[in-house]
Parts: sequence; structure tokens; C-alpha cells
Amino acid sequence: MSPSSSLVLTLLLASYFLIAQSVAAQQPASKEETGQGSTKASVPAPKAQTPPQTPLPSSHAFWDRTNILLFSGVGVFRGLDYASTRNFQARGREEVLIPDDVVNNSAGFAALEAAGTATSVGLSYWMHRIGHHKIERWISIVHIGVTGLGVARNYSLKSKHVAP
Repeated sequence: MSPSSSLVLTLLLASYFLIAQSVAAQQPASKEETGQGSTKASVPAPKAQTPPQTPLPSSHAFWDRTNILLFSGVGVFRGLDYASTRNFQARGREEVLIPDDVVNNSAGFAALEAAGTATSVGLSYWMHRIGHHKIERWISIVHIGVTGLGVARNYSLKSKHVAP
């Protein structure tokens, strides 16, 4: 059996079990499980009406002091990433994560860094709107941490220039 066919077989089996579990979860509960037992007259239970869904009240304003500081941190670290990437390119190193067409274009690379910041703010806003306030904060915290590690790595790379 080739590796690709065993992968396909594994995926098929996994999807079968996931589908079987979700179908079984949708079956109505038996009378013993609901505690109704056998009754002489089968009377349908009244359906509970669910109130219309309203947006969850937010526990804080989106543009509060903490988020402003976090978003500013993301912007500052994206700026540092731009500067550190330009620095290590000037020292003879090559960027391997982003195509040269983007990195060697000052406006394009600055726009990419700005888009990264805007994406972070947008994801945080989405998490705020659906009520995941801890994730809202952690998106910016993780973004700052990962970008900070990239900046430290860029500045710690040795130059490839040959001494005269």
C-alpha cells in the first residue's frame, strides 16, 4: 500500500467516525433518558420558543486603553520588523519568507507591514464582536511576541560581507 493511499484511507475512516458521531448526537433521546417512561396518551410537548438573538453585551469598549496600547505595540513591532529586514538586507542577507518583489519594493513592503497591523486589529475586532474578549487581547499579544522574535533574529544575524 502506497503512502498516499494509506493517507486517503485514514482520512476516509476519520471522516466516517466523525460523521457517525454527529448523526448519533442528533437522534432524539429515548423515553427512559428523558424520564417520561410509557404513558397511555402521547401528548406532544410544547415547543419552547427561543427569544430572538441579540448581540452580546461587551464587557469593555473596543477602543479602550488596553487595546490602544496593544495595537500601538503591534504597529511599533511591525515597524521594527521593516527596519530590521532592511538592515539585514543591507548587510548582505536575503529574505526567505517574503518574495523579493515585495521586500525590495519600499512601498510594497511598508504596505505589507501595514496590512499585517490592520489584519491584527481586524481579527481582534471580530473576536470582540462575538464576545471572545480574552482571545481579542491574545491576538495582539501573540502578534507582538512573534514579531519581536523575528526582529531579534534579524538583528542577530551575522553579516555576509567579505572583509576587504
